[in-house]
Amino acid sequence: MSLRATPTDREIHFSPDDLIVSKTDLKGRITYANKVFCDVCGYGEAELMGQPHSIIRHPDMPRAVFKLLWDTIQDRREVFAYVKNMARNGDFYWVFAHVTPSLNERHEIVGFHSNRRVPERSAIAAISPIYAEVLREEARHANGKDALAAGYRRLIDFVNAQGVPYDELVFAL
Repeated sequence: MSLRATPTDREIHFSPDDLIVSKTDLKGRITYANKVFCDVCGYGEAELMGQPHSIIRHPDMPRAVFKLLWDTIQDRREVFAYVKNMARNGDFYWVFAHVTPSLNERHEIVGFHSNRRVPERSAIAAISPIYAEVLREEARHANGKDALAAGYRRLIDFVNAQGVPYDELVFAL
């Protein structure tokens, strides 16, 4: 896979009728990507197979958000999150993601499934400054582990200050 693009300030918009779908293995490597996913992110299906889902990670996204996501799905629970992704050419697009663990007949996690929709613009306006604050907190720490821990604390402190659980907060934005 080629080097990642430099982020641009151009936003990609996709139809509210479209649903971006992907599946990953236990390590987050893409095992399925629908046509909408490929069209929006600018990669071909064959290029995406086996790649880490982080191939579309935008640098504006705090690592702490992904820790929250991974912790939740590893606990066999679904999670909803607003995510800013980066297309192959560096353009960005926002999604409202619903991520669930995929279980086998023995109820063991065998992978993950994600559906993404167009988010409400008001939700993006509300979450963007929060993500920027968490990202600044992460940037204050040279050590990656310390950065993630500090960012996660900041994210959880924000959620707790709202007086509602994370799931309720996400749907209230």
